Amino acid sequence: MNPFSVESLPRAYYENDDLRSPTTLLSTFHYDSSRKALLVADAVPRRSAQEVPKMKQRRPTNPELLSAIGYLMKAGKQYQTPLWITIASFLGKSRRTRIVLNLGQVSKNLKGGEVIVVPGKVLGSGEPKEKLTIAAFKFSPRALVKVEKAGGRCIPFSRLVEENPRGTNVRLLR
Repeated sequence: MNPFSVESLPRAYYENDDLRSPTTLLSTFHYDSSRKALLVADAVPRRSAQEVPKMKQRRPTNPELLSAIGYLMKAGKQYQTPLWITIASFLGKSRRTRIVLNLGQVSKNLKGGEVIVVPGKVLGSGEPKEKLTIAAFKFSPRALVKVEKAGGRCIPFSRLVEENPRGTNVRLLR
């Protein structure tokens, strides 16, 4: 008897008496020694609604970013300041939605005596109008030079939380 013939296969492979069974028939080709194709239906179980995998939650993998998010979340709970938790949630978003602002956009939204917070990166395009205090996750080298030249400060979030734990006179730009 030929090992690739229909008689050698179990009955379930080529006959399906119960058409309401939870299987899907998938056709595959098996070749015998004389190179004639034999069409055989393989029984493949269907996925039920409970078996559908959920999308995996993605998180940032940058260790510096993860520590900044953790620090801001902890400070927000410790000082009961929702501003730090909001900044941490913006930092935890995907790369496509991260905030990138130019110095011209930052200085345009400045009011006297405020600290500007950018939960993302500050780039060096544009000129700062006056002394700025900017807290951001990252600064481009050109932005650092321009702000320092104008007499302002570029600080990380940790220093801002230490100097101003309640978050007064802080403006969040996004």
